[in-house]
Amino acid sequence: MSLFAQPKAAKPTKTYPVAQAYETTPCPPIPLNPVESHKIGAIGYDPETKTLAVIFAKGKGDTYHYPDVTEDEYKAFIGAESLGKHFGEHIQGRAFKKYPAAQAVAQAA
Repeated sequence: MSLFAQPKAAKPTKTYPVAQAYETTPCPPIPLNPVESHKIGAIGYDPETKTLAVIFAKGKGDTYHYPDVTEDEYKAFIGAESLGKHFGEHIQGRAFKKYPAAQAVAQAA
């Protein structure tokens, strides 16, 4: 046993992905329904384009569109016991398009 304290190992530096830029095209209209979740604020789905629309409970209120989501995947999501957990396990890693909150609000008016 050493009488001298061992130096602590340096903590690894956290790296974060670069924030995705907003789309420059208008936000396609997808009606959104509020949901009860700590992570998800509202969800919508367009079966014609197979696009899932999500607004998160925290943040600026931006709308995220996830393409190529089947109707069965959408039903599994809205029927999940935990929307946040389901989102993290099945949707979060997918490609998406991000639209600013102001654009979505103007579209809803």
